[in-house]
Amino acid sequence: MKKGLILEGGALRSLFSAGVMDVLMEHGIEFDGLVGVSAGAAFGCNYKSRQPGRVLRYNQQQAHEWRYCSIRSLITTGDIFGGEYCYHTLPDIIDRFDVETFDSNQMEFYAVCTDVETGRAEYRLLMHHGYECYEWIRASASMPLASRVVKIGSRKMLDGGIADSIPLKFFQQKGYDRCLVVLTQPEGYVKRPNSLIPLMRWSLRHYPEFLHAAAHRHIMYNQQLQYVRQEEAAHRAFVIRPKHKLSIHYISHDPREMQQVYDEGRAAALEKLSQIISYLQ
Repeated sequence: MKKGLILEGGALRSLFSAGVMDVLMEHGIEFDGLVGVSAGAAFGCNYKSRQPGRVLRYNQQQAHEWRYCSIRSLITTGDIFGGEYCYHTLPDIIDRFDVETFDSNQMEFYAVCTDVETGRAEYRLLMHHGYECYEWIRASASMPLASRVVKIGSRKMLDGGIADSIPLKFFQQKGYDRCLVVLTQPEGYVKRPNSLIPLMRWSLRHYPEFLHAAAHRHIMYNQQLQYVRQEEAAHRAFVIRPKHKLSIHYISHDPREMQQVYDEGRAAALEKLSQIISYLQ
């Protein structure tokens, strides 16, 4: 039996997922693999490094740091979440990422990105830290229009949620037969077409396959939600989702709002903790 943890994205909505993760880590629940999309990857790597509390801590501490997240950062660097500051300066110097634990932990960690030239998902296995590892995580969380295309070697990547928002099927195909899925939208949520597609058609005009995937993302996402419900009903997946729409937006500079969303994730995990343990066993 292989146990997998699947984390969808949602920018700072994923503080809900951070609350869930911290409860699981505090209770010694281990997984054979974790796959994270966008903020699910950026926050999920802390499960492999076994650092409960770190996600909430650095988001609150950096809430008013322009190099972390701001329009000023977008104008001066091309990334609303500063690429160099968030993914290199912060983990290396400011709030240190436990690279020794990350490297020694045998849990498989996948970050999902979208190849802008093919429009297809890239599932990158990241077992050891390093500059390139952090760049794959950055690419996974780089939202179109709010981020530059991330170049890694000959590859060009952006937000993994464009091509595969909830990679449950991917993990099942990898042999994970006990999957815990953490969503950041409540039951009944339906994704609508992206109103920013016209802007993307201009800014990403050199990447028609990516634009096609972005324009059809709402269809893909809603189909994935239906699949998650199907697998949940058949007891082939265990799902944790917010009880209602989270109050936080993609971006927030309010530590209290961050705390509230994080606490909702903790409460959701604690409420179902015995069921989770039973399911994974």
